[in-house]
Amino acid sequence: MGGPKASTTNFLGRHRERWIKLRMELRPLVMCFALCVVYATSKPTEKKDRVHHDDPLSNKEHDDAENFDYDHEAFLGQEEAKTFDQLTPEESKERLGMLVERIDEDKDGFVTVEEMKKWIKHAQKRWIYDDVDRQWKSHDLNGDGMVSWEEYKNATYGYVLDDSDPEDGFSYRQMMARDERRFKMADLDKDMKANKEEFTAFLHPEEYDHMKDIVVLETMEDIDKNGDGLIDLDEYIGDMYNQDGDNTEPEWVKTEREQFTEFRDKNKDGKMDKEETRDWILPSDYDHAEAEAKHLVYESDADKDGRLTKEEIVDKYDLFVGSQATDFGEALTRHDEF
Repeated sequence: MGGPKASTTNFLGRHRERWIKLRMELRPLVMCFALCVVYATSKPTEKKDRVHHDDPLSNKEHDDAENFDYDHEAFLGQEEAKTFDQLTPEESKERLGMLVERIDEDKDGFVTVEEMKKWIKHAQKRWIYDDVDRQWKSHDLNGDGMVSWEEYKNATYGYVLDDSDPEDGFSYRQMMARDERRFKMADLDKDMKANKEEFTAFLHPEEYDHMKDIVVLETMEDIDKNGDGLIDLDEYIGDMYNQDGDNTEPEWVKTEREQFTEFRDKNKDGKMDKEETRDWILPSDYDHAEAEAKHLVYESDADKDGRLTKEEIVDKYDLFVGSQATDFGEALTRHDEF
């Protein structure tokens, strides 16, 4: 029976950390792992989704007339918001004041909408920075606070380049060349060494505007089987569905064919080029972080100058963060409703 393919949009991106953990193991074990991965990727189990969407800032309903739970999770991230709920109002204000100093990047004493937006995006992507911190320790081999391409190459590939590539088209050297190309794009000062921010862009390119081209290019290379630099309908469908001898297509596959013909292929030449692929996988979604930043600034801006002082933020602390007082107040409300 046919079925949708496994979600393996980027072999190296998904399995890079596994390679790092395995690099000190015996060579046969690494080879066995590679062969197992190649075999697994040939067995489709679920529909592949290439589209990069921003996650919602919070799953809570945004109703300030009821409570500020949505704002708390948007501003702090879900887990950090919970920690503030355990603090006294005084402790919450003190910690919020410390956060304001971090949000005010240019240290001019004001928090702008742009600075607030950047902070919210950072809070929502904290898991990414945790991932980078873990991998940083495995790659900054000489402890100089930078990860050079040589360090990354040696730590990630090391001795496996001496082995023969597995069958089924998997290639260590192609994987390494693809990584090197991405590393160079992330390396803004072109010294072949990555600081923490550049390394983050390398590991998570979809989060950085200057890395979007490489995301599009890598996606096209994954899907383009005939090497013409474009994605035709068969390649588009073949990337997400393996017919495997079954002539009866699921309804969602028929829908995807219509999507390709009617919406993806904008110039109607039967193929998707780079710009059409970009529009598909990197849609211009509604910017939730920008909307929330504008909302927080508007609600807290006492003198209406379009920016916030530390005092203005702390005065409206219950909009930004929770505390035992707000948590207790909500408990009382629930009790009264009961």
